[in-house]
Amino acid sequence: QVQLVESGGGLVQAGGSLRLSCTASGSIFSINVMGWYRQAPGKQRELVATITSGGSTNYADSVTGRFTISRDGAKNTVNLQMNSLKPEDTAVYYCYVYGRASFSGQRDYWGQGTQVTVSS
Repeated sequence: QVQLVESGGGLVQAGGSLRLSCTASGSIFSINVMGWYRQAPGKQRELVATITSGGSTNYADSVTGRFTISRDGAKNTVNLQMNSLKPEDTAVYYCYVYGRASFSGQRDYWGQGTQVTVSS
């Protein structure tokens, strides 16, 4: 199995910054994609940003230019630097991994979520 542990959420004023981190551990065989999704109250979970093992990134239009995703393959860690935060960025942020555990096929893994609240 693969476990994901997130850190870095919290409360920040509009215009401020936060950095989220997520580390994958367990019987990891390979990781193809790491990333972040978010879910605001009353809304569906949505993509924030992803990064592949080759370093290709994908961002939601709403965060492009403000958020930066990075990855440390050796440590199985993915980070999300969030700048110029807006109240509409308030949500629970979930770490996401698409990969393979030992003796298992490729599948999605999710963290438990970390709250990000941006006050106006």
